[in-house]
Amino acid sequence: MNSNNIYIETYGCQMNQADTEIVLGILKHHGYKVTNEIGKADVILLNTCSVRDNAEQRIYGRLGNISTLKKSNPNLIVGVLGCMAEHLRNDLVEDKKIVDLVVGPDEYRRLPEYINIAFNGDKGIGIKLSRTETYDDIIPYREDGLQAWISVMRGCDKFCTFCVVPFTRGRERSRSLTSIVDEVKQLSDRGFREITLLGQNVNSYNDNGNDFADLLSAVSNVDNLMRIRFSTSHPQDLSDKLIYTIADHPGLCNYIHLPVQSGSDRILDLMNRTYTITHYLGIIEKAKKIIPGVSFSTDIISGFPTETYEDHLMTLDVMSQVKYDGAYMFKYSPRQGTKAFKMLDDVPEEVKSKRLQEIIDLQQKISYDINQEMIGKEEIILVEGYSKKSDLFLYGRTDTNKVVIIPLGPDIRIGDYVKVKIDRATSATLFGRSIDSVNREEKNMALSA
Repeated sequence: MNSNNIYIETYGCQMNQADTEIVLGILKHHGYKVTNEIGKADVILLNTCSVRDNAEQRIYGRLGNISTLKKSNPNLIVGVLGCMAEHLRNDLVEDKKIVDLVVGPDEYRRLPEYINIAFNGDKGIGIKLSRTETYDDIIPYREDGLQAWISVMRGCDKFCTFCVVPFTRGRERSRSLTSIVDEVKQLSDRGFREITLLGQNVNSYNDNGNDFADLLSAVSNVDNLMRIRFSTSHPQDLSDKLIYTIADHPGLCNYIHLPVQSGSDRILDLMNRTYTITHYLGIIEKAKKIIPGVSFSTDIISGFPTETYEDHLMTLDVMSQVKYDGAYMFKYSPRQGTKAFKMLDDVPEEVKSKRLQEIIDLQQKISYDINQEMIGKEEIILVEGYSKKSDLFLYGRTDTNKVVIIPLGPDIRIGDYVKVKIDRATSATLFGRSIDSVNREEKNMALSA
């Protein structure tokens, strides 16, 4: 039986976190032990992200730190997994001689084999992309907790011109609905209270005619005490059926992450986003009518090639119309291998930064105004843990994904649903007090009301 200790660090999105759990499931099945102390590791793995340049730079910096450990322990195996593996194989193996393993997201089944190759003195390299691999039969390794992330599909067929995902994660393929429902049942039995279904474009999910709305419906019927979230939606494929499904199932959170990227149709066309702002706003309007109290978050890229000040103003206008609860906001960074990489990156860095700051400032104001309207209202939160600032307070989230801080109470435990009244708010956080804990029946009644 293998006695080597594995240490793994995860960078980037929730998809990478879910992949790390798959990797650990595979390695533990082969007898590897997991350690949280890097100094005790025989194998160090970095699960990487290539979406933005600064994500790659963090990995290079981390490899520099790990090289010190390698010098003191020449038998230490260092591996890079995930998106950077396929994207920058030659650079990682040839230039960064510290790296012994480079394994892409579709080759994790063979990771024990590649580790053995590395221990024998060769480089373990596996970067082939697959049109079929979904890890459907792999049981991910998860510590006990409240929240879990489940990949329901892999890859992407959209080919947005700024995005490396189709090149680093391959084409779209979906897991079977049955396997996902079974995994949710297992998590329910272990006491998990919130599940997030993950895909680059969950709206494209398709298992023998079962679409994403069908999957959401099936998952929400597993445990009526469990909250279900999902990410990410593509505006082109978000159907009326999906909107009505969210409205009809109390366990499905009234929260949709719907990336807009830009408020300019011209820029959206250059991005190959395949929708117009009119179409996008139509989805928002329809969802607000059908789903009571629905909230939205989004992704926005500032400074895409040829973006003018007028294009930028259009983005600010969309933000003002939609009133997002939150947003992930970034400056455009060229990614090698994408179509946009061949475009002239002609928006000066200082202009990108100025526009990004205007986007951030507007979003903070919108979030503040929305949260001020919450004062005096009652919400149900799932208590997730202690406040970062004080163990005298707990934090949880509403089903619309707002963080709420409440005082510690004698009858409140982590994992409880608690009814709270909001007393004050900042742009990022709500503050309140518990009115009552909520049992299973009360939660269903409250969610159905």
